[in-house]
Amino acid sequence: MPADLITARLDLALRVGASRLSGPDARHEAEHLLLHVLGRDRAWLFAHGDDPLPEREAAAFDALLGRRIAGEPLAYLLGRRGFWTLDLQVSPATLIPRPETERLVELALERLPEARALRVADLGTGSGAIALALASERPLAQVVATDLSEDALRLARSNAHAHGLANVVFRRGSWLAPLAGERFDLIASNPPYIADGDPHLVQGDLRFEPPTALSSGADGLDAIREIVAAAPAHLLPGGWLLLEHGWDQGEAIRALLAGSDFIDVATVADLEERDRVTLGRVTEAQDASR
Repeated sequence: MPADLITARLDLALRVGASRLSGPDARHEAEHLLLHVLGRDRAWLFAHGDDPLPEREAAAFDALLGRRIAGEPLAYLLGRRGFWTLDLQVSPATLIPRPETERLVELALERLPEARALRVADLGTGSGAIALALASERPLAQVVATDLSEDALRLARSNAHAHGLANVVFRRGSWLAPLAGERFDLIASNPPYIADGDPHLVQGDLRFEPPTALSSGADGLDAIREIVAAAPAHLLPGGWLLLEHGWDQGEAIRALLAGSDFIDVATVADLEERDRVTLGRVTEAQDASR
């Protein structure tokens, strides 16, 4: 452990930690790591900047800095990530919730009236981010979240319990398989959509996230094809399907939805004006024919 961290003042330890990291968020990340090992909040840190950093905490801070320098995502080091209005536990068993996925939540909420007891499904829930955001905003809705990973479901259940959200249930299985015989007003999903072998999979945070939550086939659309093909049988008349995807996949996914007789098909951009969510709904006539 570097000598400049042993019994250093907290403000000095923070500066040293930030100097060892790179990028525009170095100070921000070092602060989060230091607060994590101290078990304190930001206000306390600034009020106690002259306090010494105890040797045990210095060793823990040094270890976390080393892991971050090696590329481990900050969210995994902290074990938490904010999403929507929620503070969620995360782990390497789940995809790290990202701000752009909040666009999917916004679009879903626009299609879920507050005063109705609706049924909603979230496919591939991971940490539960989408399901829990929708459940928190629509307390009358019953939300069903699926995932193939039992580790992910265990974490999602813990997040639901931590936020007191009793209107969401979790089921293990691939996409719509655990929902046999059930229909919903809206189905949402942030499935894997990166092409197998894409160079981004071995760069940055993606190196540490579960591969099955990231890539899906030669063009990245295998999971989306499966969901689009199966979704109409699980949607109520006029029900919506919303899919998050990559910036260059909107046209292909609109074609998939149109080929499955969805109407009002559209692609919506995120705050960076990149295609982010494609959606469509089934008609009453289509539903009645099934």
